[in-house]
Amino acid sequence: MQNRRETLKQSAVVAGLLATAGFPQFAHAAFNKAAFDAKSVQDAAKAAGATSLTESKDVTIIGPDIAENGAVVPLGASTALPGVKQLLIMVEKNPSALVAMFYVTESVDANFSTRAKMGQSSDVYAVAIMNDGKALWAKKEVKVTLGGCGG
Repeated sequence: MQNRRETLKQSAVVAGLLATAGFPQFAHAAFNKAAFDAKSVQDAAKAAGATSLTESKDVTIIGPDIAENGAVVPLGASTALPGVKQLLIMVEKNPSALVAMFYVTESVDANFSTRAKMGQSSDVYAVAIMNDGKALWAKKEVKVTLGGCGG
């Protein structure tokens, strides 16, 4: 099983290969270092291209109420809204807020899931960034009983 760092490294390699193959738009889309390095939900959303953040019932965040093991917390995000460019999953109290960034096109159903490490109980966000830069979000509190980040 790959950890986050290995996955990001592999994504960068794939992006480099795509760029050399004449697909520079995919190279840019593969990894957004500023967004993944951001410490807050707002900073990560801004680095991903969001111009404004608004709560929305049209965006869904999926996760357990209580996570017994913070090392592998299942999280999901979805929306049926048209015009979604990216769908983000973020954990507010993680050292780096952004857990996952999914690029969406009209031919892709904006419904994604992943597993994340959570060192402590935190609000978890799903953020849908629209083509016009507006960001719509939903949040859910996930309580962690056994820490995942060295706990």
